Amino acid sequence: MLMRRVLCALSLLFAAGFAAQAQDVYVPYNPDVYHWIDRYQIKYGDQVPQLQTAVRPYGRADVADLAEVSARNARTAVDQFNASYLLNDNWNYTNEADNESRRPFLRYFYQNKTDLYHFQNEHFTVRVNPVLHVEVGLDNQTDGARYVNTRGVQIEGSIDERFGYYAFIGENQARFPGYVNDRILRDNVVPHEVFWKRFKEDGYDFITARGYLNYALSKHVEIQLGHDRQVIGDGYRSLVYSDYAPPAFFLKLNTRVWKLHYMNLFQELISEFRREGRDALLPKKYMALHRLGVNITDNFNVGLFEQVIFARGKGQFELQYLNPIIFYRSIEQALGSEDNAMLGADFRWNILNRLQLYGQLQLDEFLLKEVKAGNGWWGNKQAGQVGAKYIDAFGLNNLDLQGEVNIIRPYTYQHRDQFTNYQHYNQPLAHPIGANLYELIGIVRYQPIPRLNLTAKAIATRYGQDTDSLNYGGNVLLSYYTRVSGYGNEIGQGVTTNQVFVDLTASFQLRHNVFLDLKQVIRRSDADINTFDSNTSFTSFALRWNIPQRLHEF
Repeated sequence: MLMRRVLCALSLLFAAGFAAQAQDVYVPYNPDVYHWIDRYQIKYGDQVPQLQTAVRPYGRADVADLAEVSARNARTAVDQFNASYLLNDNWNYTNEADNESRRPFLRYFYQNKTDLYHFQNEHFTVRVNPVLHVEVGLDNQTDGARYVNTRGVQIEGSIDERFGYYAFIGENQARFPGYVNDRILRDNVVPHEVFWKRFKEDGYDFITARGYLNYALSKHVEIQLGHDRQVIGDGYRSLVYSDYAPPAFFLKLNTRVWKLHYMNLFQELISEFRREGRDALLPKKYMALHRLGVNITDNFNVGLFEQVIFARGKGQFELQYLNPIIFYRSIEQALGSEDNAMLGADFRWNILNRLQLYGQLQLDEFLLKEVKAGNGWWGNKQAGQVGAKYIDAFGLNNLDLQGEVNIIRPYTYQHRDQFTNYQHYNQPLAHPIGANLYELIGIVRYQPIPRLNLTAKAIATRYGQDTDSLNYGGNVLLSYYTRVSGYGNEIGQGVTTNQVFVDLTASFQLRHNVFLDLKQVIRRSDADINTFDSNTSFTSFALRWNIPQRLHEF
């Protein structure tokens, strides 16, 4: 019913045919590429203030504008190379790209440096690219090679300068390191993915699919309908919405006018994945989220957001949450307060074109009296983040540092049942570990020559695990009705676990979007109970083509 109404409304809007802004698609979310974008937003973002970085993915037109400024101001060969990469990757939104290929393949292929095939005229643009990820490695917890084998295609473009479209599909077979297999067994899902099948003895077979349509309703308003991931926040982790969970069906409105960016997101989620021996619809739930971002100055942005998770019978949407500007908490209370409403804030402050401070605050529940009492009430469910990015650190060109602290109280993101908790397809929508944790992240990125990127990440986490059937507040899949205690709750309770995750990666770009990766992962997990201890050493080598790294940082 809701789907028919949405499609009917879209049809009326499309038929109206009023003048609209040229429509762009989005830069596919890739943490490595987005680091380059964030780097130049810190350096030159005051010249491109319309790019508000807390809502990802970013539009290609905005990134092209930023790349133009970066190219004109580049002082090193590395910065010139990165700016050229961003210009060429977004060539159909700029006149400053140097993307013409000197040697097309079989006349029609690779006529430019970036796309296997492309076509462009005044009415229509299409870009077609292959997707390949071949990775092989060894870890100390399993027998035999660990590998990822992904083949697919990515298509995007525009029609009549009003429509934008994007599609990605990949077929995958994989054998994961031991600690990832443990997570699969716990949650019955492959991280980041949806339906899966067994492949040989300890492998997994799954399809990854994403896609959407964009339409410019006016110069300042666009609508997007599709199936993809969303990321909110400037941090390495997001306490609001991260890229850990799989893609989901969504309807999104983006309104950008003056110093404001207002985003409305409506999503259909899967409340629980289970295997039943026969074809059967999985139970659904829904999310409504809106965020208002304001550029207080060209280098200081503040955002306020609110979201609600709910379900109504068999796939019925609560129509009152379609109101794009109302306070969701007031609707939830008026309806009977059975839904899971959360609210919070974020900020980003660029200082002297070299340093960025950022943070998030997520309030799942908040009762000031109980917070002041300091007695560990279970309903004090909050999460906080603060971090900093320092580019060209200590005067060394292309050395970028990032530090981040995340704190999430027990039972945050949990709710009555799977229909209102903060997860999709058995996977957390925010932090991959869930809640009940302290975390410290340090990242060093260095690009000594244009095509070589060196990255060292260290993630130290102190969190509490559950024992048997006892719910200490870390696993978002559990109901808070099964909590251990109403008072005396503290972060790290349960099986206190100290974990260090280290990722050392050297990545070399052979040609545009073709990467060779050499990776070493070291994971040490020490718990109060020996059965929870786990030490991993995983070494891998990968060839990637038009696809980001597959990361399992939990």
